[in-house]
Formats: sequence, C-alpha cells, structure tokens
Amino acid sequence: MKSSPDFRSRKGLLTGAAAGATAAVLAFSVVAQAQPAKPPVNAKPAEAAIMPNGMPSFADIVENVAPAVVSIDVESRAKSQPTALQGNPFGAEPDEDGAIPFGPFTFRRVDPEGQQREAPAPRRTSGTGSGFFISPDGYIVTNNHVVEDAEKITVRTTDERTLTARLIGRDEATDLAVIKVDVKASPYVSFQNQAKPRVGDWVIAVGNPFNLGGTATAGIVSALHRAQPGSNYVDYMQIDAPINRGNSGGPTFDIHGRVVGVNTAIFSPTGGSVGIGFDIPADVADQVTKQLIAEGKVTRGYIGTTVQDASTALSESVGLGERKAAIVVAVSPGGPSEQAGIREGDVVLKVNGGDISSATDLTRAVGLAKAGDSVRMEVWRDGKRQTFNVRSGTRPNEQEMALNNTLPNARPRAATPAPQRAPAVLGMQVAPGDKGGLAVQGVAANSNAADKGLKRGDLIVSAGSRKTDSADDLSAVVDQARKDGRANVLLLVEREGRKLYVPVEIGAPASGRG
Repeated sequence: MKSSPDFRSRKGLLTGAAAGATAAVLAFSVVAQAQPAKPPVNAKPAEAAIMPNGMPSFADIVENVAPAVVSIDVESRAKSQPTALQGNPFGAEPDEDGAIPFGPFTFRRVDPEGQQREAPAPRRTSGTGSGFFISPDGYIVTNNHVVEDAEKITVRTTDERTLTARLIGRDEATDLAVIKVDVKASPYVSFQNQAKPRVGDWVIAVGNPFNLGGTATAGIVSALHRAQPGSNYVDYMQIDAPINRGNSGGPTFDIHGRVVGVNTAIFSPTGGSVGIGFDIPADVADQVTKQLIAEGKVTRGYIGTTVQDASTALSESVGLGERKAAIVVAVSPGGPSEQAGIREGDVVLKVNGGDISSATDLTRAVGLAKAGDSVRMEVWRDGKRQTFNVRSGTRPNEQEMALNNTLPNARPRAATPAPQRAPAVLGMQVAPGDKGGLAVQGVAANSNAADKGLKRGDLIVSAGSRKTDSADDLSAVVDQARKDGRANVLLLVEREGRKLYVPVEIGAPASGRG
C-alpha cells in the first residue's frame, strides 16, 4: 500500500512529540565481549567525567562502545539511472545524486562516502558506510542503501582487522540491513527498547563520515515522530549530533552506551551536516533486524490500495467535519480490498479498532497483519459508516510496488478544444476528455485550484462521488456542495496515470458559474 502526497511542495517535515529535557546520572554499561588479549569492553562501567567548566565528557562512553562500531566498504555495479521516489506520484524526483528537493532544503540519504572508478561498462563503484555489531558472533546492522547493490562487502574494525561480510537480509521499507562476518567473540552493543529518549536528551553518534573512521559526535534529540518522503514504516528521531556522508548505518547511543537509533538521513541544502539528522528508532531497528536474521526478509500485511491523507479540508468536503483520516485513491484489481468491497473514495476511519488519522497510520496498521489475517476496516462512504473485513495478503517488495504504482489503464492526455472555448468551473477551464472525465485546459493563477497544484493536462475523473464527463456535471456538484454548506468540493484528479484526491474551495458563484 502506498501513500500519496499533496500536490503542493511540502515546506517542512511532519512535527511530533512535545519537548522535554532530562538530567540523568551519566552511568552506563555495554554488553560486550573482546579478544582474550585485551580486557573486556564492559570490564568497568564508567561514569562520564565532569569537566572544570561543568560540562560532561563522553570520552569513557565512546572508548567503551567504539570497538563495536565498524566501517563498511562496498563494491557494486553502478545504477543506470536514479530511481524515482516511491509513493510520490506528483512530487519531486531525485536528482542524479539521489537527492530529493523538499521545500527550500534537500532530503538526502546519508550516502556512503566514495568515488566512481573508471572501468569498461558495466561501470563499477566503491563506497563506504558504517555499521555496528549486535551480537558476539558477527551480526552487523547497517542501512539498506549502503549494501543494496553490493557485490562485495568488507568490514573494517577498530582494531584494524579486515573481514569479508555476507548479506543476511535487507528491508527497503525501513532502510535497514543485516550483514555477518565470521567471528566468535566480537564486542557488541544492545538496542534500548525500554526507556525511549526524549527531546533534549544527550546522544552520541559514532561512525565513518567521509571515510575518516572512528568519528564521534554529540548532540541532543531535537524531535521525535518525524516523517520523511517515501517512508511509511518509520517515525524518525531527529538529532543535532552531526552526521555526514559515510555515517549511513552507524549507531547513535544514549548516555548509557545503548543504541537508541541508526543514522540514515540528513536534511540539508548542501549535502553536508547542518545539524538536522534522522535516525531509525531502536525499537523499529530491533524488530526489523531480528526478523532479517531469522528469515532473511521482512513480511508485512497488504490489502491492495493506494491511499493518501484525508486532510481537514478533504474530510469537510465529504461531510466528516474536521476529522483526519485516510482516503482510498485506487484499489488493485482482484486484490484483497476489492474482494472485500472497498472502493475508490472510501475514507478509512479505523483499522482493527484503532483510529486512523493519516495514510501512514493506515499503512503501518495494515503492515502489522500477517498473510491470511482478517483486517477490520471502518470506512465513511456516502455519508455513512460501514465496516469491511479484508483478508490480508503479503506486501510485495518495494520494486514490485514501484512497477504497480502506475494505474494499469492509464488514460493518455486527451485532445480537447482550445482553452478559450472551454467553460470555466472552480477557476479552471475544462472540456470533455476523449475517454471520459474532464480535461483541464487552463487554471486561473489566483484560484484555489492553482494553489492546490492543478494544471493544464490534468484529468478530473470525479467530483464528490459523481463522475464528471462535462462541465455541467462538475458545476452541479459544486452547486450541491454550496447548498449543503460545504466549503470544498472533492476532486479525483488523474495525472500521467496516477490519481490523487484534491479538495478545492468553492468560493462565491461568479457570473452564474460554479
């Protein structure tokens, strides 16, 4: 299931948890085993030293956890072209470096540091990232984007050993992967799943930025529950401890030496750290890596829908007031949802009794199901609540989802009369499309439709629950919505084979037109 964004350029990230601060005793312990020639890493739990200026020193903590952190060298075959951002049908595409424009800034994976080597086709690349041992027998956590195309993976430890690693499993949806080296007694660190960090807590990131190796940075947790484009399964933790290229897959520690996050992305106009980094939280990483070790992959529930956020304006347009939810944009033919009776335009309010306030909520709730489980969905349809039981399937992988992201019966852009001859509704000049729907021929610059991102070439498939094959159809829906006292009319818009619901403000009637 994919969630679809708004037409407009997003100006920032989804904000999250309330701020707080903590004053904790800076004591810790690390679960670790070491080579017999050296004292065990956890031989002497240490407290952070207090410097003359009253600030804490994290030197003892870094000294104890650093042996569990590794640098990862990867050799791979170069991709022929960048991959489009999954689940972003009308959003920006990554540039040649994989960066995604995001308002005034740029969202970037914390890419492995490296360079391309000149060679005959197919081209080959090399790069480095970070990782960390989570067991004494050689299991290492890193990012999926560090190793996804790897043909050879080499691990370098802090005691200057070079080990060949093999891929155990990877999960594109959370950007996590597990690799393994053949060792019997490696230092390792543990995920912190109990006392979750709060905004304002100290954190320490250790990794391999710019291939410098063994680098530690410190900062605080800046925010929780951050969203990122194209990611539906992770509420990211934002930190201001600097992370850069090559930090990918490295750990972030709390003041007790426990892993609270996995470095995965930065938010930057330059590609370097500006103090806004993102970590996959420890509880998500722990759950995913355990499944990767046990099964080599992660399986999630799947009901065969494309969904988007039902914003306040969208909910108002279908009679739900200010209730936030998720709306079904498309239903996969023959999929679990279609078989259960779910339709395009259904607004999902609850899944298995839990409230749904966004497309991400719905994706995660369904993802918890196993193949064959019954997923109970409460939806809003034609002004009434209805309940459906959907038998979950197994979610396809990200590549398979990308192949199915375009509607199978996408209609080509319709050839229509010149814009000046088309009637205007909601600030748009519209004319019947060759294969149904209304083709948008022009949009007034000062209209709400323009503000919402509609443009020439879009196809209006329906308005409210009514198909729109003529300007009169659209005008009738607008007139009825105005009589019902609604501020918006809900349009289902198709662009290049992909659909999105857009609530457009009605406004006052002008010259007899809607």
